[in-house]
Amino acid sequence: MRFAPRWVLLSSGCAPLVLIGGWTGAALFEGPAYDPATETISALGAYGASGFWVMTAAFLALGACHLLTAWGLRTAATAGRVALGGGGLAALAVALLPAPTSGGSLRHGTVVAVGFTLLAVWPVLAANGGAAAPWALRLAPSIVVTVLMAAGGAWFLIEMHRPGNAGVAERVVTFIQSVWPFVVAASCPHHSEVPAERTAGPG
Repeated sequence: MRFAPRWVLLSSGCAPLVLIGGWTGAALFEGPAYDPATETISALGAYGASGFWVMTAAFLALGACHLLTAWGLRTAATAGRVALGGGGLAALAVALLPAPTSGGSLRHGTVVAVGFTLLAVWPVLAANGGAAAPWALRLAPSIVVTVLMAAGGAWFLIEMHRPGNAGVAERVVTFIQSVWPFVVAASCPHHSEVPAERTAGPG
């Protein structure tokens, strides 16, 4: 089993913190006119929004966190690391292609959809081995998490097409996607840990 560097815990652990900090801080700049239950995160990063710079910085930091985690998470399968890194690049692209203040944007929507898809499938693609693998990289938990993310995405789409709680749905699914890399990293062996077979005595 390959080891993961300990700094992966930092890069993956910062991802949900910068995301939540970004949407919380940007919403404070917007004031009571912004309803986090019904309005999307993208609205906070739109051109002209009062908290534009806060949400943009959060997207950039989130993308950097995912890229670093994908690079260092050597215990995961390569396909999953590539998908996680692609999700990080999508977060950077969201910052560079913000939503307009009114109406939709095909470019922004496409980047968001690609990023969501990559972050939803990376757990399954990262599954590596059987019972000997870290528990978060085993196939069964990976499938459960991917299905949960897909269900969250469907919930968000439903809420977007009716006067519902789109903001709540989006925050739930993006939080799950941002925190799962940390769960995986925490389940993996790290450089400072000594394998049991090396510490066991003779006999």
